[in-house]
Amino acid sequence: MKFLLVAINSKYIHSNPAIYSLYAYSEDKYADMMEIAEFTINQRTEEILAQIYERKPDVIGFSCYIWNWNVVTELLSNLSKVLPETDIWLGGPQVSYNAAEILNQFSDITGIMIGEGEVTFSELLSKYKSGDTADFSDVAGLCLKSGFTTPRGTTDFSNLPFMYHSTEPFINRIIYYESSRGCPYRCSYCLSSIDKTVRLRDILLVKKELKFFLDNKVKQVKFVDRTFNCMHKHAMEIWKFLYENDNGITNFHFEISADIITDEEIDLLKKMRPGLVQLEIGVQTTNEKTLEAINRKMNLERLEVVVSEIKKNHNIHQHLDLIAGLPYEDYDSFKISFDRVYAMRPDQLQLGFLKVLSGTLISNQIDDFGIKYTKQPPYEVLYTKWLSYSDVIKLKKIEEMVELYYNSNQFVNTLEFLVRVFNSPFSMFEKLSNFFEENGYFTNSPSRIYRYEVLYDFAVQNDSDNKEIYAELLTYDLYLRENLKSRPSFCKSLLEKEYKDYRHVFYKEEEKTRKYLPNLSDYNGRQLSGMTHLEEFKYLVWDLNKINLDNVGSKYVLFDYSRRSPLTNEAFTIMI
Repeated sequence: MKFLLVAINSKYIHSNPAIYSLYAYSEDKYADMMEIAEFTINQRTEEILAQIYERKPDVIGFSCYIWNWNVVTELLSNLSKVLPETDIWLGGPQVSYNAAEILNQFSDITGIMIGEGEVTFSELLSKYKSGDTADFSDVAGLCLKSGFTTPRGTTDFSNLPFMYHSTEPFINRIIYYESSRGCPYRCSYCLSSIDKTVRLRDILLVKKELKFFLDNKVKQVKFVDRTFNCMHKHAMEIWKFLYENDNGITNFHFEISADIITDEEIDLLKKMRPGLVQLEIGVQTTNEKTLEAINRKMNLERLEVVVSEIKKNHNIHQHLDLIAGLPYEDYDSFKISFDRVYAMRPDQLQLGFLKVLSGTLISNQIDDFGIKYTKQPPYEVLYTKWLSYSDVIKLKKIEEMVELYYNSNQFVNTLEFLVRVFNSPFSMFEKLSNFFEENGYFTNSPSRIYRYEVLYDFAVQNDSDNKEIYAELLTYDLYLRENLKSRPSFCKSLLEKEYKDYRHVFYKEEEKTRKYLPNLSDYNGRQLSGMTHLEEFKYLVWDLNKINLDNVGSKYVLFDYSRRSPLTNEAFTIMI
């Protein structure tokens, strides 16, 4: 008897904590019956089908989400043809709130596990092991063709076993971890609002499990707690433990509510090693009427203070989210929300779009709000009473500009200087998207390096007086991240005799003195020149408060790529 747990992740770097938790809970009794198979949505469905078939499972369980549902449904249409005797079970948020409808749509499905699955799954394994599979109606938490069984209560979270025995399967992948389940908030668009009880995992267990990640020096652990800091004492215990046991390598990601962060928490966060912790903060909107309509209580002024205080120490990556398509937010209102969040200078600004998920309150309010959304996953908004489809299309293009130019963190200094030319940050990205449209770049997407050329052309078109400054700003931004030998056309030539002579003398002298690169003492001058980059600048591109056409003077900057910022990945710079 083989029960194959199947996860289809959105990317290779992701893993699926749900199936690992199911496995861990039943491992003591049923390890010989279970196997795990992980795929990605980027694989061909035929390939996934073939690999499942070759493992010859007696039962298959799919973990279902909006990002993999199209692949799962395609597999469901063919699995019963190649494995006619195999039972098929589904579970996960994608199928928990319209289970009866899905069973009617796919007649070959045996049943659907509703909500938390660890205990339910274990009882199913017991039935299969005993051969008592004629009737599953005595197992709570299922939807069968005959109807729903008794609802499954919530599990004592501290009784669930730790799901990781080894980090080997997760090399170069994100490891997910949860220290709490449920959410105290009632945001109408979110499935987490349905689980009204916040349950904390015993803090001694949490510390022991986090020590496993630290001891194994995993690259990143992403907490899936819906609002990690909803319980102050719990959050402080964990953050203090990570601070005191930092291994200098592992990064921990948390989704938080910033407006309830205390001064005590801020003081602790400020002590963290750069790169130890990163925070994701859902702002969603700054429109007060919208916040009220989606049942979201938030003190925006406090949120701004918290983000600013954390940013001052330059040690924590902050990712802020916005959602377009919410009730009462039109194009102009969203522009205000965008500009207010942009003013907080997050390390990433995620411009997302409302997804209408089955089971959420807003899914029952679509007529009231005039919301139309796609029939297929990700069930994304097409238009509302306030936001037209044309507006959504424009925002999609602006989103792409934000991703390419802001969230890439490759143009930080250039954008900060360029934004001053426009009425607002939103206006800058709006005009940049129009520039892309006019030049056909949405159709023929420019390569990574050519994007510097595109931004240069856009900047000069809108601020021609500062043409020379933009050339240097983009050169500076480029070499902060990449040690390139081939350069965009706006960069100065590296073949000029004066530069070549200076560079030759510099590295020859550095080989003797080690004045600027003592950390690279094992390398000779020629090797140093390949591992670093030396660039001459006329303007103060590293100090945007002083940069202007009148403040000039030749100065060299040395970019050391062996010393990068753990927060931004920028090269260490030395003024020569």
